[in-house]
Amino acid sequence: MNLPDLKEAKKRTDIKVTEKQVNYHFPSAFIGKKYFLRTYGCQMNVHDSEEIKKYLEMLGFTETTILEESDLVVLNTCAIRENAHDKVFGYLGRCKHLKREKPELLIAIGGCMSQEENVVEEIKTKHPYVDIVFGTHNISELPKLLLEKKDKQQIEVYSIEGDVYEGIQYSRDSKITAWVDIMYGCDKFCTYCIVPYTRGKERSRKLENIVVEVEELKQNGYKEVTLLGQNVNAYGRDLNLGYDFKDLLEKVALTGIERVRFVTSHPWNFTSEMIDVIAKYDNIMPYIHLPLQSGSDAILKLMGRRYTKEEYISLFHSIKEKIPNVSITTDIIVGFPNETEEDFLETLDVVNTCKFDSAFTFIYSPREGTPASLIKDNVTMKTKESRLRRLNELVNAYSLEANKRLVGSIVPVLILGENEKDKKRIYGYTDTMKLVNIDGGHDLIGKIVQVKIIDAKSFSLDGETEKVGEAI
Repeated sequence: MNLPDLKEAKKRTDIKVTEKQVNYHFPSAFIGKKYFLRTYGCQMNVHDSEEIKKYLEMLGFTETTILEESDLVVLNTCAIRENAHDKVFGYLGRCKHLKREKPELLIAIGGCMSQEENVVEEIKTKHPYVDIVFGTHNISELPKLLLEKKDKQQIEVYSIEGDVYEGIQYSRDSKITAWVDIMYGCDKFCTYCIVPYTRGKERSRKLENIVVEVEELKQNGYKEVTLLGQNVNAYGRDLNLGYDFKDLLEKVALTGIERVRFVTSHPWNFTSEMIDVIAKYDNIMPYIHLPLQSGSDAILKLMGRRYTKEEYISLFHSIKEKIPNVSITTDIIVGFPNETEEDFLETLDVVNTCKFDSAFTFIYSPREGTPASLIKDNVTMKTKESRLRRLNELVNAYSLEANKRLVGSIVPVLILGENEKDKKRIYGYTDTMKLVNIDGGHDLIGKIVQVKIIDAKSFSLDGETEKVGEAI
C-alpha cells in the first residue's frame, strides 16, 4: 500500500533551533479580572496550561473554576483524536452563549488544534466570536495578544516550530509533584499521529538547564518530577553534544530528588543502557509507559511504528528482567484501517504475554492531514466497539490480577491530597504508579508513607498507614 510522501514534512529536521530566554516584562493590566482555563489532552498540554496560568496571573488575572464568572476563557486544546475536536467545539458553543450575555468576555483558543490549518479556517468562518487563536509554538505571545487586543479576531499561530525557551515560569497545579519539559515535538511520524505536525520537530533542552530546574524544584520542597517529552527516549539526539536520555536520567537522579518519572517512551529508541540506569537508581521509579499500539506486524508497519511484535516483547522481557518490580503500562489502538480479526488476535496475544499493569485503549479515528487518513477506514464501528470491549475485558482482568498481588504488602506511597469523592480519605501513588486510597491522615499530604495494602480493585488500591512506619 502506497502512503503519502512525507518528504516535505520531514524537511523540518533541518531547521536551526536556538535557545532563547522568555520575556516577562509586561504590565498587570487586568487586575480584578478573572480567567477560566480548560485543558484537553496529554501531560504536555497540562504542563502548557501551567505556563499559560503564569502569564495570565502576571497580567493581573485571578483564576476561577466557574465559567460564568470569567472575563477570559482559554481553551487549551488537543488534536490527537476526533472526539477531542468535538468536545472543544461543543464547549465553545457554551462560551458563545455566555458571550451573548457578557459581550466584553474574551475567548482564546490555544493548543494543538490551533496548529491545524483546517481548524483555524473553521474558527475564522464559523466562530468569529473567538477573540484570540494561538498555537503550541507561541504560547509566550499570549500576553501581547491580550494587551494589544483588537476589535477583529487575532490569529497568531506559528506554522514552523519555535526555538527552545529557557527561564519559563509556571503556576504549578501541585506543590508536591512537578512536570519538567526535557524536549518538544517528535520526528517519528507514525502514520496515524498528528503530533509531528502540531508540536513540530524534536527539540531538546540542554541537560544542564534541566538539572538546574530539578534542583530548584527539590529546594522548593517538591518530592517528585516527571520528565516530559513526546518521545523521551530520543532526548539529546538533535543537540549532538555527546549525551542522551540515559545520561539525563542519571544526572537528574543524582540531584537526590526523591522520585523521578518520565513519559512517554517509544519502544524503537529504548536502549539496554537506559534500562540499566533505571535499575541502578532507587529514586528513578520502577514504572514505564511503553505504547504498543498493535500486536500485528502488518498493522505496526502501516502505523509506521518501526518495530515488530517480537521486538516489542523482547524489550518488555528485558525491562522485566533488569527491573523485577517494574510496572509497565501501554497504549493500544483497535480498528486501524485493514485490521483483520487475525491482526486483532495478535494484539490480544501480546496482552496475554505481557499482562500489562494497565492500558489506555482507543478506537482508531482518522486525523485529517496524517498519512493514515488517506487509507480507507474499512473497519466498521460495530467491529471497533466489539474489539475494544474484548480488549478492555482482558486488560482489566490483568490490572486486577496485578493489584491483587500487592494485597498484604507494604509499599511506599507519595500522598498527594484529599480524595475528591470522599474528603475523609486521602490518596497517593506507589512507586509503580498505582493509585492508593487511605482513610484519614490528612497531615500526611506531601509525604512519602509506608502503606499496607488491604484491598485491590482494577484501577485502585485501598491501604492503611497504622503501625507500618514513619513518613519521609
